[in-house]
Amino acid sequence: QLQLVESGGGLVQPGESLRLSCAAPGSRLDSYAIAWFRQAPGKEREGVSCISVTRGTNYAESVKGRFTVSRDVRKNTVYLQMNSLKPEDTAVYYCVANWNPRSPICTLSSNYAYWGQGTQVNVSS
Repeated sequence: QLQLVESGGGLVQPGESLRLSCAAPGSRLDSYAIAWFRQAPGKEREGVSCISVTRGTNYAESVKGRFTVSRDVRKNTVYLQMNSLKPEDTAVYYCVANWNPRSPICTLSSNYAYWGQGTQVNVSS
């Protein structure tokens, strides 16, 4: 069973940045496609970004040019760098994973098998 642990959320002002981290204690993430989803109160869950095992990436239109997903194999961690944050980015952010060692692409559909507990991001002045 893959356990995912997110960190890095918090309260920032509009225009500021945050970096979220996703770790997997006791497991390697090398063979997993990883994605970030978010859910705001009263809204549907939304796929934000993903990264494949070969570092292919995909982004929601709402975050293109502002968010960057990356993976550090040495640290066994996936990151979501979020710049120019807006109030509408406020949500709980989830790290999710699927075993997919061969595919160079990843998807923002929600059919990922493993989900973290989430980390809260609040963007407010």
